[in-house]
Amino acid sequence: MTGKLATNVCERASDIAQTAMAEIVHAVLSAGEFALFAEFGQHRALRAGEHLFLRNQAGSTMYVIVTGAIELDFGEDLVVKTLGQHEFFGELGLLIGDHPRSADARATTDSLVLELDHTDFQRLVDRDPGLVAYFLRRTIMRVVSNEQVLIRQLRRRNHDLETALDNLYVTTHQLTHTRELVRTDELTGLHNRRGLALYLQECRNHDNGAPQGLLLIDCDHFKQVNDEYGHQAGDRVLQSVANILRSVATEQDRACRLGGDEFCLLLRQADPDALQHAAQFILSAVHGLMGRPGGQPHVCPVSIGVSLLEPDSDWSDWYARADNALYQAKRLGGNRLHWSRAATATP
Repeated sequence: MTGKLATNVCERASDIAQTAMAEIVHAVLSAGEFALFAEFGQHRALRAGEHLFLRNQAGSTMYVIVTGAIELDFGEDLVVKTLGQHEFFGELGLLIGDHPRSADARATTDSLVLELDHTDFQRLVDRDPGLVAYFLRRTIMRVVSNEQVLIRQLRRRNHDLETALDNLYVTTHQLTHTRELVRTDELTGLHNRRGLALYLQECRNHDNGAPQGLLLIDCDHFKQVNDEYGHQAGDRVLQSVANILRSVATEQDRACRLGGDEFCLLLRQADPDALQHAAQFILSAVHGLMGRPGGQPHVCPVSIGVSLLEPDSDWSDWYARADNALYQAKRLGGNRLHWSRAATATP
């Protein structure tokens, strides 16, 4: 036998087996079975729309459709089944006794069904045990087949759920990443003006209140660095300043690049000594980088405006006071810090 012929024979055998199994597990009685069931079953008429039983309701009888149609609704997203003439259902209630129904059974048209209880079924066994044995074998195989279908559905549902969770994770990560990009300066990694605004909004929404101190930092002679060494060197200078500010800021503080070569550092908890210390640290770190050897500058001098903040004021007032102090530091030659005159205590 050639390989192709063997494959065709196997496929044909598989098709025959699947067809035979479908006929065995199909919930319809043969003519002989129906005649036997009709002899002992009790007739029950249903009007269109009338329920025979409801899901989870205990049952101990089975039914065979004589005429009409019965709809089985298993709930959730399971497929609704519609059964027709000579099809049977509810057999687990008969065989197990007081078994919870797995579906709502409703007549879709005026229907007539046979109802069989334990006594009726025992009479069937006494009359034709061979035929009943074949019916029970089909019933068992049908239950197994339904269980396999349910297992496949559960596996598919679990797979769909896992896929949905993975997609949700990816989407959440993308949204978080996008949100960070919106509030972050691309060059330095510090917060930008939008990030600053969101930070101030968060401060107002929390009990610990507004920040208490502001350092406004501006690079001295930055344009000269760009003109003499190029924009890449200028970018490195800005990144160096950003790294220094990042090293000073705590988790509660916020270091931001406001634009160009202007930066700020908002301190959540600050007194004059803390502000003075932070500003002096920045100046010392800048001086240390300026002293490093190399053909191109690692950083340039900075001027710092220092201001204590009044909690009842807003950002525009805070910025104006710190900016005025920064202007004075620039006017005095730069490379220094200067306090806002609004500060109640100036070191």
